[in-house]
Amino acid sequence: MEFKIIQGNIAEQSADCLVNAAGTSLAMGSGVAGALREAAHGPINEQAMQQGPIPLGGVVVTPAFELPAHWVIHAAAMPHYADGRATEESIREATRNTLEKADELSCRSMVIPPLGCGVAGFDLATGARLILEEVAQYQPRSLADLRFIVYHAEDQQAVETVARQVREA
Repeated sequence: MEFKIIQGNIAEQSADCLVNAAGTSLAMGSGVAGALREAAHGPINEQAMQQGPIPLGGVVVTPAFELPAHWVIHAAAMPHYADGRATEESIREATRNTLEKADELSCRSMVIPPLGCGVAGFDLATGARLILEEVAQYQPRSLADLRFIVYHAEDQQAVETVARQVREA
């Protein structure tokens, strides 16, 4: 599947679904989750947490409320406890489950952040490679526009390099 690398705030992106980098408890704290929670202006955190905890690699869906999307897919790439770290398998599984859920919802467009990176244990380049390999292998039914988003402009070049390597593999 084709994908684009973009830079910006995920909560400002317009798509059928936005992806939250969640922990297994689904509590929406800071980072991507915090940005989505604040911009949703609704009980998105409460609705997500009512569906948890979920297994590592699992996903749940909530309405997007006032976000410029229909759905938020909460993907648990990391356990939600002190010193919890993502694994290669949890990142891959959360990515696969997210792609499948987007197709189940008949989404044509999706914005996904670097699941399992930063405080979750993986550096950006490694985590991006895992996610983009899963995206490249995926055979979508409805999904046609996938954007991998990074928040910091300086991270975009690193992810573009990884994306080139994945596309050439």
